[in-house]
Amino acid sequence: MRAANKVIGSNFSRHWMWSEAIEMLDRAERLHREMFRPARAGSRVPTWEPPVDVMETERAVIVVVALPGVEPGRIDVSLDRDVLSLSGTRSFPRELDAARIHRLELPQGRFERHVSLPPGPYAAVRSSAADGCLTIVLEKLGALGD
Repeated sequence: MRAANKVIGSNFSRHWMWSEAIEMLDRAERLHREMFRPARAGSRVPTWEPPVDVMETERAVIVVVALPGVEPGRIDVSLDRDVLSLSGTRSFPRELDAARIHRLELPQGRFERHVSLPPGPYAAVRSSAADGCLTIVLEKLGALGD
């Protein structure tokens, strides 16, 4: 009888942990849906933040922003001291207005992101867009012509 209790105890523990893990994943998915809910038309409140990578070399700070489906001309970028700010809107194509949505994982609507940069004055700012990403290169003051 004692051996049977040990087997039941270990199975219960494994099943309990599995059910807790599934419940946590379900909560995470619900939170994801809440965070990336489509924006109401005309809303000026940001509904999502694009992911960014910030890297530094001797000569520059490079910021790569993932913005699939966003036209580069519709992105506002500003630099205030050591904070890079980006904002804009990702919109559904008009032909999808009447479409029935089965899954919506790419965020839609207004986005905004403020990125803290390494301190230091920057001499020049260049940007380019390719493959759904905006790349911003901030040349460090004194690095030009070194």
